[in-house]
Amino acid sequence: MKIRFPSLSLLVALAAGLTAGVAPVLAAGPRVIEITANDQMKFSVSAIEAKAGEELKVVLTNQGTLPKEAMGHNWVLLKAGVDVAAFATAAMAAKDTDYIPAAKKGDVVASIPVLGPKKSAEAVFKAPAAGTYTFICSFPGHYMLMKGTLTVK
Repeated sequence: MKIRFPSLSLLVALAAGLTAGVAPVLAAGPRVIEITANDQMKFSVSAIEAKAGEELKVVLTNQGTLPKEAMGHNWVLLKAGVDVAAFATAAMAAKDTDYIPAAKKGDVVASIPVLGPKKSAEAVFKAPAAGTYTFICSFPGHYMLMKGTLTVK
């Protein structure tokens, strides 16, 4: 008794016929936004645009060489209307919480902790409602130079 197996081309044709008219389901991941920070206290990106509800993944890389204690960088996206200067002033005393003051944690949409040289981290979040949101590095003395906007439409 000889057992015959269908040819590979027949199997492919059958599979194609079974899935004809069915759109493939692709897992759509978040849109990735890569931002670098450096020892000159600059973000490589100062403006981001998104749609309300869009899933975003911000990846921050500290390209600097100075020690974290002297030139660490974080990324903090603040809610619309937050007083940036007041947040940054309060952040100066919040070293133990990566310069995000506990009393102002409710002002934060998303954040990435303080990174030392050659380190990377990420934050995944959904873009909030339409509006303009400020992001900063809240390490002491950095926010004046290290800031940008997320514009949600």
